[in-house]
Amino acid sequence: MNEFKKDSTLTLEGFRTQLSDVIKHQKEQYDYALNLSFDPRDLVGDHISDIKENTYGSTDVMGPDASHGSHVSGIIGAVRHNGIGIDGVADHVKIINVRAIPNGDERDKDVANAIIYAVDQGARIINMSFGKRYSPNKDRVDEAVRYAMSKDVLLIHAAGNDGLDLDNEGDYFPNKFYSNSRDTAQAWLNVGASNAQDDEKLVASFSNFGKTRVDVFAPGVGIYSTMPGSNYKALDGTSMAAPVVSGLAALIRSYYPKLTAVQVKEIIMKSVVKVGHDVQVKKKKVSVIVPFTEVCISGGIVNAYEALKLAARY
Repeated sequence: MNEFKKDSTLTLEGFRTQLSDVIKHQKEQYDYALNLSFDPRDLVGDHISDIKENTYGSTDVMGPDASHGSHVSGIIGAVRHNGIGIDGVADHVKIINVRAIPNGDERDKDVANAIIYAVDQGARIINMSFGKRYSPNKDRVDEAVRYAMSKDVLLIHAAGNDGLDLDNEGDYFPNKFYSNSRDTAQAWLNVGASNAQDDEKLVASFSNFGKTRVDVFAPGVGIYSTMPGSNYKALDGTSMAAPVVSGLAALIRSYYPKLTAVQVKEIIMKSVVKVGHDVQVKKKKVSVIVPFTEVCISGGIVNAYEALKLAARY
């Protein structure tokens, strides 16, 4: 999510950094997402029309820019208590890097294959800090999600940065709802981004929300984490909120490995800090004030301490 922050204390250097980030984002949109002549399949060498194909790929996980994945990974598992950079949420976590998203729109085929690959490599939790508004091959993704469910894997997904009410303003993919079925993926958490201040601005202005479509909220504004080249940077987005929850899930499963993925989800949902005040969101581009129970199912912000206390009682 790229936006200028209204901050009267922002230094000239800080303003230049924000401006540089926005310019970079817009250039990537022009070069990749909106560029009809750009072919991201050269690297992976597949037949894009073959939705079932899975024998393709590249060992280059860096690609043109590994900033996003590095930042997400650091939130989950940066080495703790070494006095360098940041402390990740979880101790001794192992991270499998699966790059499924180019600098352009993610393909359902790649998303499905990435989920299946991660499951087959032994992943217990899959963080998905990506998403889109259109899913032409959702059935294929649903197959992969069902496979993950069958292997007791918890899927944690970023709710998206369009500031939309997902209950009433269009869907966001992938999601827990299976096509042509009333079933849903039970071990799935959809995560919105919360702000630092506990007031009407608690829901980040960019975060999607939904009384039935977003499960929990987690910190997603000004999140400081790792970047390529041993650097660090603060970023905003539900992409940052999701790995906070993934790190918490890893923490729970490391201490209590016999808990199922559904139980871990239940613990995270039940241990949230309930928000007892109203918050400001936009519905159909109009600012409104609503109870926090209107923006997510759990009605609260994740809390690692309370989650581990609750897990100990299971």
